[in-house]
Amino acid sequence: MSVAIIGLPYDASSSFLRGAARAPQHIRDALHSPSGNPWSESLRDVLDPQWVRDVGDLVLAPDASARVEIERGISALLDLPARPLALGGDHSVTYPVLRAVNQRYSRPAILHIDAHADLYDAFEGDRYSHACPFARIMEEGLASRLVQVGIRTLTPHQRAQADRFGVEVIDMRAWAAGVRPVIDEPVYISVDLDGLDPAYAPGVSHWEPGGLTTREVLTMIQQCAGHVVGADVVELNPHRDESGRTAMVAAKIVKELVCAMYPASS
Repeated sequence: MSVAIIGLPYDASSSFLRGAARAPQHIRDALHSPSGNPWSESLRDVLDPQWVRDVGDLVLAPDASARVEIERGISALLDLPARPLALGGDHSVTYPVLRAVNQRYSRPAILHIDAHADLYDAFEGDRYSHACPFARIMEEGLASRLVQVGIRTLTPHQRAQADRFGVEVIDMRAWAAGVRPVIDEPVYISVDLDGLDPAYAPGVSHWEPGGLTTREVLTMIQQCAGHVVGADVVELNPHRDESGRTAMVAAKIVKELVCAMYPASS
């Protein structure tokens, strides 16, 4: 089974700033940049068309119809069959992606790397905001476990939501104390780039100091023992990434995700 990279250029569910809809091409540009090479740290050429393909971007309207199109597009990849690696876009795209993934892989665990829990029941009156996808995912029973790493913005409401859904929250205080995720079942990995400290990834809409390093995120992906059935990298905002630094970080994460989804034994 191959890995399929797909762009989800959607940011109509963003709060504060728009711009993430422009991210997929910026990540691709970094991935193909002659300043680096396509090899992962485990000596895989992630641009080798024999086992990874880029199927381009979905055409998405800035309204609720995008969720339908995302679910349909990811379902089509799974039917190839291919494991989807989605380039967002804002974090709201993860919900329809998981609806599609569940059609082939029932209730995978989720490893969610983020500064924010994204568990609001509704945010600014929108139940499908990028601040809400994991509330929708857990309500629908689309995951057997939700393990969140890097969290540092919990509100009382989101803490109550985490308790309600049995979310395993490894906030940055717990991370600093040495707590690490242990996942050995089928898993979907969702990486919000603001999970990293803004010193490493400033090109995001919501700067939240005190986060993960690039190396910590890469190691987490590399050491994930579960069978990775899909993944996404979301919330790059090119308007805030004038140097292209965050796009390069995103591309590096994509390389390691591809290898996690297509291990050397495959």
